[in-house]
Amino acid sequence: MATTSAVPRVPEIAAQQAWRNQLELLLASTGEGVYGIDLDGHCVFINRAGAEMLGYRPDQVLGRNMHELMHHTRANGLHYPVEECPIYQAFRQGAPCRLDGDMLWRADGTPFHAEYSSYPIRDGGRIIGAVVTFVDISERKRAEELLRLAHDELERRVAERTQELSDALAELARTNARLRRLSAHLQTVREDERSRIAREIHDELGSVLVALKLEFGWLRARLAPQPELLARTAAMSGLIDNAVTEVGRIITDLRPSILDHQGLWAALEWHAQEFLQATGLRGGLDLRIDTQIPAPDGDLATAAYRIFQETLSNVARHANATAIEMRVRADARGLTIRVRDNGCGITLEQLRHPGAHGVLGMSERARHFGGRLAIGPALSGGTQVRVWLPFARGGDGGADDPVADL
Repeated sequence: MATTSAVPRVPEIAAQQAWRNQLELLLASTGEGVYGIDLDGHCVFINRAGAEMLGYRPDQVLGRNMHELMHHTRANGLHYPVEECPIYQAFRQGAPCRLDGDMLWRADGTPFHAEYSSYPIRDGGRIIGAVVTFVDISERKRAEELLRLAHDELERRVAERTQELSDALAELARTNARLRRLSAHLQTVREDERSRIAREIHDELGSVLVALKLEFGWLRARLAPQPELLARTAAMSGLIDNAVTEVGRIITDLRPSILDHQGLWAALEWHAQEFLQATGLRGGLDLRIDTQIPAPDGDLATAAYRIFQETLSNVARHANATAIEMRVRADARGLTIRVRDNGCGITLEQLRHPGAHGVLGMSERARHFGGRLAIGPALSGGTQVRVWLPFARGGDGGADDPVADL
């Protein structure tokens, strides 16, 4: 009976050698380091790139314990026990592993950053070792470090610029607050000066004109036999009457006495009537006041009256309107004034014009008391102005907030 020989045939040996040669060429051609280890961690093969990366020739590495050769020390300089090495744990547990950024050591004792992976080698279901690939990533780490340093420097500069901008904005806010306080002070000084001038005109010039009128009356009674002189004195008396009227108008423009003696509501009604008579516009004032709310006085009343006065003055000068609607509401939250005309309307360019001092003055008056002012086109055409002034600082306009409605 013929027996089968266990010796490989010559073609099989040749094929195996051919494959071995191809694998050796593949290992020699790759730029990554590749080596194999047995279960004791000794090197059974290593390609030229891996040996040179470690500073050895391949024959100097074969049979060496690879952990003791290149993985013996941690990045912080402390000893790296072999039982904690993930390469050894991987093939002993039969699981592949991949690490990025670990530290390996060269023959001259210098370290380098490496990325490596370990895969177990099996023979019939039994682990007999592992194949490890590694690559030097020092350049990548240096680039990452440079990028990190650049990022940190950029963050530092951004933080500095942000702080500078924050400081500048804070200083700008403080400057704006000082300017608003100065503006409010100037408005108060201006109103005080107007009141003083109005009183002096009334007391001094008004008294002189009244006395002059009486003197002319006395003189006229004694010039009856002289018609020409009598006509002259009549003309002069008329001039005095006109002067008295103009002085009264100037006094009212400077400081309407009705505001001080009868309060804000009466002053608004009187000014609305005067405006309608002077301009001939159709319309009226709808004044609805909560009877439980006392009329504001002092600076708040003055600010409300001046804003109302400036609004009507702008309508007369710029709107080219034929009708106007004026509405005033007052409740526990504050005072709302709305003026709407049917004129040519207003544009954003006009509101932002450097010469729009009247609008700016109204806005600053309202802001000083914690209020708001809104100016814009009305839905039905023309222009609408809404002002909200709280009776107490820090109040909330709620549903009557003019900014929300425009």
